[in-house]
Order: sequence, then structure tokens, then C-alpha cells
Amino acid sequence: MLSVETRHAIHPDHARTMGTQELREHFLGTGLFAPGEIRLIYTHYDRFTLGGAVPNGASLTLDVVDETRTATFLERREMGVVNIGGTGRVSAAGETWEMGRGDVLYLGMGAGPVTFEGEGRFYLVSAPAHRACPHRLIKLAEANRVELGEAATSNKRVINQFIHPTVMESCQLVLGYTQLVEGSVWNTMPAHVHDRRMEAYLYWGMTPEARVLHLMGEPTETRHMMIANEEAVISPPWSIHSGAGIGEYTFIWAMAGDNVDYTDMDFVQPADLK
Repeated sequence: MLSVETRHAIHPDHARTMGTQELREHFLGTGLFAPGEIRLIYTHYDRFTLGGAVPNGASLTLDVVDETRTATFLERREMGVVNIGGTGRVSAAGETWEMGRGDVLYLGMGAGPVTFEGEGRFYLVSAPAHRACPHRLIKLAEANRVELGEAATSNKRVINQFIHPTVMESCQLVLGYTQLVEGSVWNTMPAHVHDRRMEAYLYWGMTPEARVLHLMGEPTETRHMMIANEEAVISPPWSIHSGAGIGEYTFIWAMAGDNVDYTDMDFVQPADLK
């Protein structure tokens, strides 16, 4: 029912030497959503963990994860849950939340075992926490909506901020998702890095044949990966994270690190990328 993969942190000097397969082995998360299973990737980037839970109409419980060496996974952690599938339920700390497609649930430190039920496809992200913040279910209408980009540059998009200081309180976890307006393909261009935080992207809402060309690497040593639906990218603090897709797609972004300031970015103009 539970499988956990560990990913170690990679120095940028090492990343420069990697071929396609090595890049994918270290920075890409595939097969996260398996019916009847919880699959996690435990990273050494700020101890950030991501994964998927697919109860497939039954029930799955996330409790003990040996990699954290704690009584329960959330004993010293907080977690964000995004439902990218059908209607489902999440239960923890004596409460149950009904989650529709696109809903986001925040669980604070000490929530205990977490149970997933129904037809949901639950994307999970977690980071260490130093205090308990209130649990909260956030609907799309409650998210902070930010419109960015232009049709002329093919990057008109809507950023929906959920686990974010303008919406709610957390320790270090920040999460939202970005929806591209029809006809736009580029996300997050101009690109940026933020040395104080790592980030992870999950691409979803894509057709089976569609792909996103995801750009990563140091600004002067860029690399790329072709990403399919429901695949995740682990983005180190030294790496840009930008991309262009074939057709409609949405991506869930989540960050952990020194602060929760969404605007803490060091921008890199396209002319300076290599």
C-alpha cells in the first residue's frame, strides 16, 4: 500500500554532466498515482516530500513512514493535499473533509494518521514544521487569484494561491496552482530562481498525448525534460523552472525553505538564459 523513494540533493556541478536519463532519474517523479496505493518521494531538498494517494473507491491510510523516524508521518510535519480526481474524502485528527476536483486541504503538524477514501486522486506535499497551524479545507473560490502574462507573449495565466500568507497560516509550506488561459503555452517566463527555497511542480489536466517541455538547470546551463500528465518535477534552489506545453495544462507548485514570501524570486530574463 505504501512505497517511498528517497532522492538525494544534487550539486549543480553534477547536474551539468547529466544526460537525459540521469536528469529524469534525479528530478522527475513518475507513476505517483497508482490505484490502491500511496507512493511518496522523500527528498533531501528541505526534507520536502511529494507523492500520490489513490484509494480507488476504497480506503488508504498514511501513518508511519520509516524515513522520518517518527511515530506518525505528520508528527513533526505539515501537509498539503490537492484532489486532482473525482470526489473523495480525507480524514485526520477526528475530522473529515469532502474534497472535489481542485480542492486543497492543509493539515497542520500533529494531525496523526490520514485516511483517503472515495474516487479522489490526491496529490500530497509535505515539509517539516515547528508548530501546529489549524487544519483547513480551501475551495477555489477562497484562493487568492492573481492574473499575469499577456496573450502576445503566450503566457497569459491565472495563479491560484491556496496555502499562502494572504489566505491562511502555515509554517514553511506554500502551495497553489497555475492555469494557462486558452491559447497560452508558457508558464513562468521570464524564469527565476530562489536560493532560499526549493520547489516542486506537478503537471496535470493534460491529454495522454500532450507533453510539457520543462526547462531546468542553472540559468547559464539550462537543461530540459519532456513531461507527461501527472508527472512531477523536483526543482532545486539553484534551478530555473519554466516550460511550454502542447495544449491545455495546469501545474501545481509547492515550496519549502527559509520563508513563505511568494515574491522572493531572482528573475532571469530570456536574453540571459543559455
